[in-house]
Amino acid sequence: MVLLLTVGAIGWGIFRMVKRSQDPPKMLFKLAISVLLVIASLITAVKLSFLGPIVLIIPGIILSILWVPHIGEWLCKPLTNLFDGGSEAPELKPYYSIAIARRKQGKFLDAVVEVRRQLARFPNDFEGVMLLAGIQAEDLKDLPSAEITLNHFCGQAHPPPKHVAAAMNHLADWQLKLAQDAEAARAALEKIVTRFPDTELALLAAQRIGHLAGAEKIVLAAHDRQSVAVPEGVKNIGLLRASDHLRPTETEPEKLAAEYVKHLEQHPLDTEVREQLAILYADHYQRLDLAAGELEQLIESPNQPAKRVAHWLNLLADLQIRHGADHDTVRHTLEKIVERFPDWAAAEMARARLNRLAVEFKGHAQRSTVKLGVYEQNLGLKHGRPRQL
Repeated sequence: MVLLLTVGAIGWGIFRMVKRSQDPPKMLFKLAISVLLVIASLITAVKLSFLGPIVLIIPGIILSILWVPHIGEWLCKPLTNLFDGGSEAPELKPYYSIAIARRKQGKFLDAVVEVRRQLARFPNDFEGVMLLAGIQAEDLKDLPSAEITLNHFCGQAHPPPKHVAAAMNHLADWQLKLAQDAEAARAALEKIVTRFPDTELALLAAQRIGHLAGAEKIVLAAHDRQSVAVPEGVKNIGLLRASDHLRPTETEPEKLAAEYVKHLEQHPLDTEVREQLAILYADHYQRLDLAAGELEQLIESPNQPAKRVAHWLNLLADLQIRHGADHDTVRHTLEKIVERFPDWAAAEMARARLNRLAVEFKGHAQRSTVKLGVYEQNLGLKHGRPRQL
């Protein structure tokens, strides 16, 4: 049994040595010569026992000539591998340096050819796909071709979700910037929501969809610049007794709340606007219950990033302190951060805040408070659009 294991180990070692050699036929020839020399030397040494040591010298010299280079390489290999990387084949990957150079030189068609040459070998390489689409959209002004390139990549079997989301977000950017087409941008973003429902990627896409109207206005304003009549400034402003009437008028809170509610009816996943509505409910209308309801809706939304959830819980605690909640209520709010994310930095910050919570209450109590008045109480999003404030 031991003999079989020994022979097997030797055979496996020989096989690995031949396989890793740069010239396998030459290595097999050396092995054959070595085996014949050893067998011939043993037979001769047995027959001529009195001349055995002398007979073995010549085969030993021949074997040393054949194998000393290989033995030396084997012994020095751990050291040389530190400098030359060893005998492992380098990882095959695409190279886009030529395509990027052609693009910088303004040779866009040549750049496309170079990128396609690499993609022919690595068809699923995201970097190459985005480079090709970028040249088509930004340099060749061929947005339909860029869209086809990205849709073809996203239509492959099981592409990484983050790559699909990045591709569609880039396509939305180009639709807005190059074509001033908000509907096409919306369609690209809705593909993310449809393909990856109830995920963070879908939430981010929905958030962006909610702000497409504002982004389109900015793009159109930058594209179609019109002359703006600037009114003449106030003369002798330094001689005026008061300048309060010169301050720019701010949007009325009642109008702002109505806009927020209407926006959320159309885009209920817009977390930024819902957060602003909660602050408005608490600070202007003194309705901590409505503000807490909006923030609780954000906090309990599935697939929200932990960082955002911790931010909303801290914001809720801030509003509770500012608007008369008791110590236990605020403590319970902050303890939710520790319970949900015990191993995150947000939990350590919440623990530190819990330790100084009494100081926060004391500091707030020392500030002067201003009563803002009584306002309409039935605000919110449960029954459609809000009543006139």
